[in-house]
Amino acid sequence: MNSINLAKWITADIEPNNDSCRMFQRTIKFEKQVKKAVLNITALGLYEAFVNGKRVGKDYRFLPGWTHYNRRVQYQSFDVTKNIIEEYADISVYVARGWFSGHIAGDPDKLHFALACSLDVVYADETKDSFISCASDEWKAAKTSIIFSDIYDGETYDARLRPYDFKPVRLAQGYNPNDIVLQQGEYVKEHEQLSVVKLIITPKNERVLDFGQNITGYVRFKVKAKKGERFILSHAEVLDNEGNFYIENLRGAKQKIEYISNGGKSEYSPHFSFQGFRYVRLDEWQENVNISDFKAIVVHSDMKRTGYFESSDKMLNKLYENTIWGQKGNFLDIPTDCPQRDERLGWTGDAQVFCKAASYNYDVKKFFSKWLTDLSLCQAMNGAVPSVIPVKYSFVNVSSAWGDAATIVPYQMYLTYNDISILDNQYESMASWVEYIKNSSDNPYLWDTGYQYGDWLALDVPFGTYRGKTNQYLVATIYYANSVDIMKKTAVLLKKKKKVIKYYQDLYDNIKMAFNETYWKDEKLITDTQTSYVLALHFNMLNEERQKKAIANLVERIHDFGDKISTGFLGTPYILHVLAEYGYADLAYKLLLEKEYPSWMYPITKGATTIWEHWDNIKPDGTFWSKDMNSFNHYAYGSVVDFMYEKVAGIRIDESKPGFSNIILKPVVVKGCGLNYAKASLITKKGTIISKWEMSKDSITYTFVVPKNTTATICLKETYNVGPGEYTYTENI
Repeated sequence: MNSINLAKWITADIEPNNDSCRMFQRTIKFEKQVKKAVLNITALGLYEAFVNGKRVGKDYRFLPGWTHYNRRVQYQSFDVTKNIIEEYADISVYVARGWFSGHIAGDPDKLHFALACSLDVVYADETKDSFISCASDEWKAAKTSIIFSDIYDGETYDARLRPYDFKPVRLAQGYNPNDIVLQQGEYVKEHEQLSVVKLIITPKNERVLDFGQNITGYVRFKVKAKKGERFILSHAEVLDNEGNFYIENLRGAKQKIEYISNGGKSEYSPHFSFQGFRYVRLDEWQENVNISDFKAIVVHSDMKRTGYFESSDKMLNKLYENTIWGQKGNFLDIPTDCPQRDERLGWTGDAQVFCKAASYNYDVKKFFSKWLTDLSLCQAMNGAVPSVIPVKYSFVNVSSAWGDAATIVPYQMYLTYNDISILDNQYESMASWVEYIKNSSDNPYLWDTGYQYGDWLALDVPFGTYRGKTNQYLVATIYYANSVDIMKKTAVLLKKKKKVIKYYQDLYDNIKMAFNETYWKDEKLITDTQTSYVLALHFNMLNEERQKKAIANLVERIHDFGDKISTGFLGTPYILHVLAEYGYADLAYKLLLEKEYPSWMYPITKGATTIWEHWDNIKPDGTFWSKDMNSFNHYAYGSVVDFMYEKVAGIRIDESKPGFSNIILKPVVVKGCGLNYAKASLITKKGTIISKWEMSKDSITYTFVVPKNTTATICLKETYNVGPGEYTYTENI
C-alpha cells in the first residue's frame, strides 16, 4: 500500500519576495492500535519532516533532491512505526524554496513551494488506512524560526520564534509533475567534520576562521548568549593577496548565515542551504572566540569510495587529493560545476569530461543514473540536450561536448560497471541526440552551425577570453563522430537490427571522411592548436599517416608554448593520454609534474586544496584572473586522475570485457621523470584491483593483485594472461 500518488500538493500563501520557511502540520488520532506506519513524502522545494517530534530520515539532507520538476519529483518512504506514541501522530513538515523556487530557479516569486505526503498505516487487526495531504481544516501552515532560506544566500534563523500564525493550507496550482517517483539517486548526507585550523585577524581587522580545506557544506556552531543576541557568518574560498577575506568571485551569492539567540546555550547549523568555503568571517560575534565551538560539516551524495592512488611525489598525491575533494564538493545530488557562487548547476560539459575519473574514485552508477534520467526528460522534442541538467525552467543553449554527455556518460558507466541496463534506459535519449546533430546542419556529416562553447578557457587566446582558439566546428564534428561511434557500439550491445548498426557505421565513416576533407589542410588541422590535435588523435579521426604528422604537430605546439599546456576544458582531459599512447610519455610526465604556471601543480603552489576553474585563478603576482568566473572548486581539470589510474599505475578497462571482468594492467613508467613509485587500487564488485611499481637504480619491480572471478592481461616487456592472484615481476631498465 502506497497512497502518495493520491496525495494533493498543498502550499501556503507567501508574500512577494518572502524567502522564509513554512511548517505544514496535522495531528492524526488513531482509533485502533497501529502495527506499522510508513510516511511517504516529497516536496516542491526542500523538506525536513517530524513525526511526534522525532526527525524522519534524520541522516539525510536536502530532500527530496533536485530533479526536472516539470516532469518528475522524487519521494521518500520512511518507516515511522516507532514514532507513533499513544495512538496519535503529530506530523510536522518544514518546507523551504530550495532548488525548486529559490533564487537558483530564476524568478522565485512566480513559484510557491508545496508539500505532498501520505501516512499509510496497518492496524493490529490487519486493516489498513491512509492519511493524505489535502486542502482541509486538518492541515495548517505556520511561519517558523527560519525567516530566510536560500541555496545561494544562506539562512537566517531566529531561535526566539516557534511556529506561529497558523493558517489553512490551499492546493498548489500548476506544479503537479507528471510523475512522483521513488528515490532514485544517492541520498545526500553529512560526512567529515573539520575543526578550525586557526583564527586569523586580517589586515582589515576582521576575524576569520580557517578550516584548512575548501569544502561544500556548512558550519555547525555552539553559542551561549543573551536573548536576541545576533551572530552572523560569511563564507569564502580564499583570502586575497593581502590576506583579506575575498568574496567577489561569489558574484550575487551571499553565503551568509545569521542566527538570533533565544538565550542560553544552543547549537545550530543551516537546514536548507549549503556553502562552498574554506574561510568563515565572523561578521557579528562575541568578543571572545572559542574555535572549538565551530565545526565545518562536509556534505555530499553518499557514494562509496572505490579508488585510491599514491606515489613518491608529494605534490602529485596532493593533486589527487584535491580532485577527491573537488568531486565530493560538486557531487551533491547532481554533478555541479561549483558549490559557491550564484551558479551551482549541473553543467553537462563538466560532467562528461570527468565521469571516467569520477567512476574510478567513487561508485557513481546510481548517482549518474538518476542524473541521466533527468537529462532524458530535459531533452527537447528534436533531441537537443540543454547545457545544464536539470534545466532552470527555461531551455539552456545547446553545444557539442556539453550535449554529448547524453552518449558519453552512459557509455562510460557501462564500461566501468558492466551494467547494460544503463545503455538500455538511455538508448532513446542517445539516439535522439545524434539525430539532433545530424539535422542541425545542411551537411549531415558536419556539425558546422550554431553557438559552441568550444575548448572553454583554453590559454591560446588573449587574456580574458573564455573560448579557446580551436575551431568550434572542428570540435563539434569530432564529438559528433564520437557520439555516433558510441551509438554503433551501443546498438551492437543491445542487439539492435543489423540495419540500425549499419546506419551508425555508415554515418560514422562519412563524418570522418567529411572531417578530413574539411579540417585537414597542408599537413595540419586548420586551427593549429594543442587541443585540435589532442581531440583528433584521441577520438581516432585521422588515418595512420596523418596521425604521425598530427602527433608531431602537437609536440611542436607544446614546445612553442614553453613545454606547457594551453588546453582548456576539452583538450586537457586527453592530452597526457595522447602523448603517452603515441610515444611521448616523457613529455606527458613533464606536463603532469610541472610546477610553474600553467600546470596542474601550479595551483598547489598557491595553496589550492581543490581543483580550480582556471589554470590561473590566482596569477603568479597574487592577483585574481577575474571576479565573475573564478571558482576555486571546479572539478573538470581533475579529470587528470584517470591518467594516474590508467597510465601512471596502469589499471585500464578492457572494453571487450567491461566492468573489469578482464583487467588490462599496463603501467607507463619513465626513468628520470621524477617518479620512482606509484600505486593505485580500485574496488570493483568482484574485489580489489591493485597495481604497484617501484623503481630502483637499475630495475623496476611490479606487483599486481587480480581479484577472484576475473582475469588480467599484464602488459610489460612481455604480455602475460593471468587469473586471480598476486603477481610480481622485475625488469631491468
